[in-house]
Amino acid sequence: MSTTYESGEAFEAAAPADPGPATAAPGYDTTEGRVFTVTGGDWDSITLDPAQENERIVVNMGPQHPSTHGVLRLILELEGELVQEARCGIGYLHTGIEKNLEYRTWTQGTTFVTRMDYLSSLFNETAYCLAVERLLGISDQVPERANVARVMLMELNRISSHLVCLATGGMELGALTAMTFGFRERELILDLFELVTGLRMNHAYIRPGGLAQDLPDKDDKGQDLKVRIQQTIDTLRKRLPDTANLLVDNTIWMGRTSGIGYLDLTGCMALGITGPILRSTGYPWDLRKEMPYCGYETYEFDVVTETSADAYGRFLVRLGEMQQSLRIVEQCLDRLQPGPVMVDDPKIGWPAQLALGADGMGNSLEHIRQIMGTSMEALIHHFKLVTEGFSVPVGQAYQVIEAPRGELGVHVVSNGGTRPYRVHFRDPSFNNLQAVAAMCEGGQIADVVAAVASIDPVMGGVDR
Repeated sequence: MSTTYESGEAFEAAAPADPGPATAAPGYDTTEGRVFTVTGGDWDSITLDPAQENERIVVNMGPQHPSTHGVLRLILELEGELVQEARCGIGYLHTGIEKNLEYRTWTQGTTFVTRMDYLSSLFNETAYCLAVERLLGISDQVPERANVARVMLMELNRISSHLVCLATGGMELGALTAMTFGFRERELILDLFELVTGLRMNHAYIRPGGLAQDLPDKDDKGQDLKVRIQQTIDTLRKRLPDTANLLVDNTIWMGRTSGIGYLDLTGCMALGITGPILRSTGYPWDLRKEMPYCGYETYEFDVVTETSADAYGRFLVRLGEMQQSLRIVEQCLDRLQPGPVMVDDPKIGWPAQLALGADGMGNSLEHIRQIMGTSMEALIHHFKLVTEGFSVPVGQAYQVIEAPRGELGVHVVSNGGTRPYRVHFRDPSFNNLQAVAAMCEGGQIADVVAAVASIDPVMGGVDR
């Protein structure tokens, strides 16, 4: 991997006095000073003026780098091993999802938003659908079974997202066994997602008014769905402590995370930081408690906090939150009673009685006969919903939920048509990345990796 080292007027590097052999790193002058591009072992070929003090070098860490959690570019200004200035360069993964939403129906929008923060797809879908339901005025009409299923899937998704954070963070700091544990447990949850939605990621399962289809009664082996989920919970309860036993109070792990990436409550409030970063300062801000949605006010769980305000504290917060999510999922299983999963309004409710045909695709023949044989009006509604979509009254709504990385907000604007006029997301990764400078400046370059890992940014949510 080649790295560009830049020097500006305040930290200008002198040109080599002796060009040396042909293998010397090439340098050229710019308006900002002397620039060298080095590859591999070319570092010794750069000769700096020994009389010049406080020499600083600008290093581009990424955008293709294993420790930047995707295509994130970190621009680091270094004095030796110390980081004097840290900046984030984003935009390398821009998908245009928010703009694309303006050209799709309200229901089709779920297939786009689920691909933003791809590690917490179900949260993107829920936030978007809750905002659309507020504009439609049907928030209170969403069936109980749909709300319970939304909460259950979101909490399972929270666990799988935190597992990726802990696994990749451990890998980047040298704890390879933590990576093995994390992805091992995540597979159990992705299997459940595939069973319920048909996909491991990017589900588009949560729709305005409810769900795309009902939860299956049994899994692929004929086992009851509730029993299968409970078995997964029991397995996770048994295995999740493996990571804690490996790293909690581990001298090496604490040496890499304790006191690293420090950001106190004042800094979080100034930068708009939420999620585990904020809760690691001791402030118990959780939108599931402060601004409940989907019936969260009726569930029993604790808001996990720490007071160290560092990478180690955020690690502990995520460990605790996974245990709380298991508590909520068990409560969902107790409440999961038979019933509809889509609002009872033929002009809004996407047909949710879908069933697969014998070929494994499309609707079953029985369902097609039911739609076409009930009435002409039912057939017309079905046709218009699929081809045109439903109209949403003129207005705007802002909905926030507690995603794994913090406050996920969506601002939806309707001009009365069948497509959004504007959809804009407040993704927590985007806001939380503002903390990179505060966490990293003054520390070692090796600590940048730990700090960014504790932020847990997902660039799919940053570059929308």
